[in-house]
Amino acid sequence: MTPKPLILNLFEMNCVGHITHGLWRLPENNRHRYTDVSYWTELARLAEEGGFTAIFLADVVGAYDVYGGSAEAALREGLQIPNNDPMLVVPAMAAVTERLTFGITFSTSYEPPFAFARRMSTLDHLTGGRVGWNIVTSYLPNAARNFGLAEEIEHDRRYELADEYLEVLYKLWEGSWDEDAVVRDAAGNLYSDPAKVHRIDHAGANFSVAGPHLSEPSPQRTPTLILATASPAGAVRAGQNAELVFTHGPLLERTVPAVRAAAEEAGRDPQEPKFVVQAAVITGRTQQEVDEKLAQYQEHRSQEGMLVHQSVPIHALEHPRERTIAEALEVEGLPADTPVGRRGGQQTVGDLLDAVDEAWQDRFFVAGTPEVVADAIEHWLDVDGIDGINLRQYHSFDTVRDFAELVSPILRERGRLPEGRGTMRHQLTGEDRLPAEHPAAQYRGAFEGVGV
Repeated sequence: MTPKPLILNLFEMNCVGHITHGLWRLPENNRHRYTDVSYWTELARLAEEGGFTAIFLADVVGAYDVYGGSAEAALREGLQIPNNDPMLVVPAMAAVTERLTFGITFSTSYEPPFAFARRMSTLDHLTGGRVGWNIVTSYLPNAARNFGLAEEIEHDRRYELADEYLEVLYKLWEGSWDEDAVVRDAAGNLYSDPAKVHRIDHAGANFSVAGPHLSEPSPQRTPTLILATASPAGAVRAGQNAELVFTHGPLLERTVPAVRAAAEEAGRDPQEPKFVVQAAVITGRTQQEVDEKLAQYQEHRSQEGMLVHQSVPIHALEHPRERTIAEALEVEGLPADTPVGRRGGQQTVGDLLDAVDEAWQDRFFVAGTPEVVADAIEHWLDVDGIDGINLRQYHSFDTVRDFAELVSPILRERGRLPEGRGTMRHQLTGEDRLPAEHPAAQYRGAFEGVGV
C-alpha cells in the first residue's frame, strides 16, 4: 500500500510576531528581518530543500485592539503589527525556487473583487501557477474601521459577501477569456481574438462588474482554493469551494464530515477537499537538545501576547486566578455582554489563562528526536486522518532548518514526502485546472456571444 503523502506547509506572516508570542526575542531569531527581501529568499530556499509543499502566508488588515481597548499592547509585542502585504514577497520567493508553492491570505470583506482578480492572476503567471488563495472574511473590529465601517461586519453577512465575491472571481477567471483567445499572430497583427474575450456583466446585490478580466488565462486560471474554517457556516463554504481546508485540531472530527457533506451537496467529490491543521514540531539531534529548546521557547513566551491575540478584553494577568470572568469584567468596568463573557462568565481567570496558553501539549504538537517526530506525523496522517500540517515557527530559521535537515530525510525514506512539481493544484490533485464538478466550472463558456 502506498503511504499517504504529507502536505507540508510552513506557516508564515509578513510581520515580526505571528503566532509564537514573544519569541521574536529569541537569540539569533531573524524575525526582525521580515522587511528585507533576503529574509524571504533564504526562507524559500530552505523550505524547498526541505521538501516543503508551500509557504502559507497569513494576513490581517487591522490591529488587535480589544485587549486594553487599544492597539498599544499589540504594538509593544510586535504582534502582527507592523505587518506588510503577503502578496508582494511571493515573486521574490518564486524566483529562487522551482517547486515550492505559496498560499496567500486575502479577505473578501473590504476590497473589490475586480482588482484582486488581476493581482492573483498576475501572481499565477509569474510563479508558473504555484499559488493558492486562502479565502478569509476578516474578523478584527479594527479592520472594519480601516475601511470606512463603524463596526465589524456580522459573521453570516461576511459569508454572504464572500459568496458573491467568489461568483465574480469565478466569472472573471474561468469565463471571461476562452481557452484559445490568445492568438499571438505577429504577421496578422493579432494578439488576442476579441470574439473570444467577454464581458461578464455581473450585477449583484453587492458588486457590479462589467469585465472583461484584464489578465489572459494563467496556468491555473483560478488559483488553488484554500479556506480556513472553525464555524458551521465556514464548513459549508469550504465544502462548496475549497480544495484545501485549514482547520483547528480540536475541531477536526466536526469539521471534516461537515465539509465533505457540503461538498457532496454541491455536486463535488466529497473526498476532494484535503485537510491541514496547525502543528508544532520541536526537534534536535538528542533529547537533551530538544528539552533545551522547549525550555528556551517557554521561557521567552509572552502570556500578554496570547491575550492580545485572542482579543481578551480584560487584563487577565492583573486579576487573581480564582476570580470569575464576570467579576473581572465588572472590576474593569466592562460590559458583561462581551464574547468572553458570553462564552463563560462564570469561568475563572485561571481557566482563561490556561485556555489561551501556547499549546505545548496540543494534539498536533510533538517535541522529540527526528524518529519520534516522524512517527508522530505518520500517526497524524494515518490515525487522525489529516492530509497535512501548517508548521508553526518558533524560530526563524531554526524551525524550518531543523525540520528540513532532521525530519524530512526520514519522511522521504518512508515515502511520505514526494517531490512535487508543477502548479500548486497539480501538486495536490494531479491537475492544473479545477474539475468540471467545481462550482467555478459552470462559467466556462458561459459568456460566448458576449462582446467586449
